[in-house]
Amino acid sequence: MSNIDNVISLLESKIGRVVQVAERLYSDNEQLRQRVNELFGQLDAKSLEVKVLESKYQNLKLAKTLESSSGEVKDVKLQVNRMVREIDKCIALLNR
Repeated sequence: MSNIDNVISLLESKIGRVVQVAERLYSDNEQLRQRVNELFGQLDAKSLEVKVLESKYQNLKLAKTLESSSGEVKDVKLQVNRMVREIDKCIALLNR
């Protein structure tokens, strides 16, 4: 019987180690899932930031074009500044 007891004891020990490894892997997996979600959130934020910056760039490009073709530079600059402030307000609202 001692041989069977040894085998059972060894089997229980190995099962215990497998359970510990499985629990650690589940924990690691959950942490990795959380990290992936964080990174996707950061990616979304950066994508939005890129879109906003592209919009600002287009506005500045338009302003530069209008500036070179018009004598009312001050009005064009004011309009562009208003657009930029509006975009900044939108960004601030999105960051809340």
